[in-house]
Amino acid sequence: MSDLPADTQDEVERLTRLARQAVDEGAATAYRDQRASLLDDHDYEVRIREEDTGDVLVCYPSEWVQDGVIQPDMVEDTDRGVEIRLSGPGDPEAWDDVEAENHAVVDRVRVDYGEVHAETARALADFMGNHYAKPIAEATPDELAEFRTEYFPRNAWPTDTQRELLEESIELTVTEAERRL
Repeated sequence: MSDLPADTQDEVERLTRLARQAVDEGAATAYRDQRASLLDDHDYEVRIREEDTGDVLVCYPSEWVQDGVIQPDMVEDTDRGVEIRLSGPGDPEAWDDVEAENHAVVDRVRVDYGEVHAETARALADFMGNHYAKPIAEATPDELAEFRTEYFPRNAWPTDTQRELLEESIELTVTEAERRL
């Protein structure tokens, strides 16, 4: 779990969006400086990672950085980092709606199929919401493959049972999401 409080994450995102939208470079710099100061209060740093699918705001503990570069051997708990999608597929401004829809799917999976499938459904919901700003029902085969091979093993901290039931959990979750359409 991140050491960066949720309200601070929200403010960092807001300041980043303001800096990106500012027409005046002085205003943009002021927003970035305010963001840096806020993150300094929590010993965090920030960068924007450009991906094929859009930009991601990445906040991470300062202790991970040496000479301006993140040192992988200093990263003990990746959950301390925070990633916030700024652009890309889906509408980042509609994230709350996407999150609510995906949460309802997770709840339905929990009721109908149990906690193990629901935990995987929650991971899929987080992946789709945070990486694509899209509801589970709109997941493409490529996005589901990325979830299986990249996101799930590294970010979901799955149990052995979750790993064994991964394909079934994904199928149940996507089917439930499509029923809600």
